[in-house]
Amino acid sequence: MSLNCSLWKENSLSIKHFAFAKFSEVTEQCFLLFTLILLMFSVSLTGNALIAFAIWTNPVLHTPMYFFLANLSLLEIGYTCSVIPKMLQSLVSEAQGISREGCATQMFFFTFFGISECCLLAAMAFDRYMAICFPLHYATRMSRGMCAQLAMVSWGVGCTVGLGQTNYIFSLDFCGPCEIDHFFCDLPPILKLACGDTSHNEAAVFVAAILCISSPFLLIIASYGRILVAVLVMPSPEGRHKALSTCSSHLLIVTLFYGSGSVTYLRPKASHSPGSDKLLALFYTVVTSMLNPIIYSLRNKEVKAALQRSLVIRKIVWIHSVPNVIQKRTKT
Repeated sequence: MSLNCSLWKENSLSIKHFAFAKFSEVTEQCFLLFTLILLMFSVSLTGNALIAFAIWTNPVLHTPMYFFLANLSLLEIGYTCSVIPKMLQSLVSEAQGISREGCATQMFFFTFFGISECCLLAAMAFDRYMAICFPLHYATRMSRGMCAQLAMVSWGVGCTVGLGQTNYIFSLDFCGPCEIDHFFCDLPPILKLACGDTSHNEAAVFVAAILCISSPFLLIIASYGRILVAVLVMPSPEGRHKALSTCSSHLLIVTLFYGSGSVTYLRPKASHSPGSDKLLALFYTVVTSMLNPIIYSLRNKEVKAALQRSLVIRKIVWIHSVPNVIQKRTKT
């Protein structure tokens, strides 16, 4: 797709609007991908919203583990909503452009929610470490205040890194081309459009990825290393199975999220290609967010029971409210 970038420049130096590259010139392929992404996006939003609602409305789930899970669901909702709507629009619309300010906003929220999720997954691993390795002190050490502080730190780190990275990248001038060879305003494809030498910016992105992706991941590895040692010395097979079962869902999500994120942002620049970057982007923005609620609802009996109770309660409320609505309408 050839675009006349000169029409979108405020001056001769910097581009003020961008356009996303088309997935395919074949309309049927674009509509097929649109339908697939829309379906996964709907499943992700519904599943994460239901889990957050179930935890909020069921006092039995008001524990540190489920507090962090509710935060994770909220982060997943924000994470996908920051990217997918614009992605869907660009797949079926001729107006595929986005302003410099809109692109910066999308990059900020995407980075904000993504980094916050990295930190929150580390907090969830720490919670499992405290529950299994220090069960007698768990209630006092993982108090509501402590859980709130860990969640606030996770969200705060994400916001700080998102603001810093976005401001640093969009302080550059963009000479063109104005076409972003990607589905959304991610860091690597935007840097490719900047004027001059961007090695310092690329190094900053890499350092931020090391600190904010690798560091929480190392904390997760350390936590599960201690958990494994504690589980192996347990005398009861039932106790070992119960301890490990509380970690299985979290481990699956960590593998999916960190696996795709590490391959995307920590691999050498020479191995990047637009096709592979787009496939990975679809995976870590859509697929993992859709799988998270499925993993937790299928592998956790308490979450399944809470979801069933919440749905039953909503159904009862709806059944009782319908006659009242009909009576009011007939009176009027």
